[in-house]
Amino acid sequence: MTMSGKTDPDRVIIFSRYPVPGRTKTRLIPRLGPVGAAELHRRLAIQTLQTVKKSSGKRNTCIEACMEGGSRRKIRAWLGPLPILSYQRPGDLGRRMFHAFGKAFRDGCRRVLLVGADIPGLTERHLSEAFEALRDHDVVLGPSTDGGYWLVGLKRTIDIFQGIQWGTKTVLEDTVSLSRRTGLRLYLLDPLTDIDTIEDLGNELPWENVPAPYVSVIIPTLNEEAHIRKTIHSARDEEAEIIVVDGGSIDETAARALDSGAEVFTSPPGRALQQNLGALAGGGKTLLFLHGDTLLPKGYVNRIFETFMDSGVVAGAFRFGTDLKHPFMKIVEVFVSIRSGLFQLPYGDQGLFMRRSVFRGAGGFPEVPVAEDLFLVRSLKKKGRVHIAPARAITSARRWKRLGLVRTTITNYRILAGCLLGVSPDKLANLYRIPSK
Repeated sequence: MTMSGKTDPDRVIIFSRYPVPGRTKTRLIPRLGPVGAAELHRRLAIQTLQTVKKSSGKRNTCIEACMEGGSRRKIRAWLGPLPILSYQRPGDLGRRMFHAFGKAFRDGCRRVLLVGADIPGLTERHLSEAFEALRDHDVVLGPSTDGGYWLVGLKRTIDIFQGIQWGTKTVLEDTVSLSRRTGLRLYLLDPLTDIDTIEDLGNELPWENVPAPYVSVIIPTLNEEAHIRKTIHSARDEEAEIIVVDGGSIDETAARALDSGAEVFTSPPGRALQQNLGALAGGGKTLLFLHGDTLLPKGYVNRIFETFMDSGVVAGAFRFGTDLKHPFMKIVEVFVSIRSGLFQLPYGDQGLFMRRSVFRGAGGFPEVPVAEDLFLVRSLKKKGRVHIAPARAITSARRWKRLGLVRTTITNYRILAGCLLGVSPDKLANLYRIPSK
């Protein structure tokens, strides 16, 4: 039965798993990286769900997501509201599919399709054809180009999965033979490809087959020779590229960035301008804007991926911290936590990150002399949530030390208040005159 208590004549079961970097689409990791492979799975599952929803909207069909792993909260954040969310039973693939079909028929369904979530060629026509075929046939199979199948359709509980050697090239052949030996009427759909291997990727999604970083870390600098090496070191990751855009430093910033493995560009000074230029130069699907004196937390790439598993999140940042051990700084961190978490207003020293498409849609950073991060975040809040990842980015407390802890904090909040009240950024810039060294 559905949650409404009504019997569903037809049901589509999407058989998938919650994507976890390093454990999802493992055969694609050599080309895409752990996070890149999980990201592809995330997007393919959403595409599959959208196709199924379009098809189901034209007929009396219920959708069930039958998952492996992930909490209900996380899965719904990823896929959105679902009529039915269930979990796969233990056992091999055949046992898990058999139990999923059995549950659907116990719920009162007449015709049930089970489809994988990694079939980019799936269309509404395929689903419609499968349901129509079940009027006159007992079993419908969608052959996969790797010797398996991407869809199974049944209209009663039948165990056609017993004795199948899963993961081999004879899965389809053995299932067809078993069905015919037992006198079942069988219908075959067109062959499609499920994305499991690098070869599949090149044949079906050639644009995804081009190696690219998951995240571009963009660091605007001006006289940051004392901090840039540590900052770059904290950002090193196999799925990240590091881009430093220097605004005309007169010290060794650019040389030390190059020595540390970053790609270095030069531009006129201006943090907004530098960050916008870095975004143009980067190739990652995700952009992370990092101050030259801020250290990223370990595993930051995975945390960015997990943040964007929530489809309602448009941007994120990390929790705020500094390298100064002082009781007053603990108070500052509490207020920053309230500002960034409750009011969704993180600053650039927390490592702002967003998808490239979102950044481009927002028009990039406004080229203002101060608070460019705040202006961008306020714009993004209109499009969705800004999430604070549960890990701390550590920023140098040098500015607090130079101007004083209280004075720096008051200045920061005066600028915040001025931005919210519509005060000109040029006037606000006069409040924040801090030496670069």
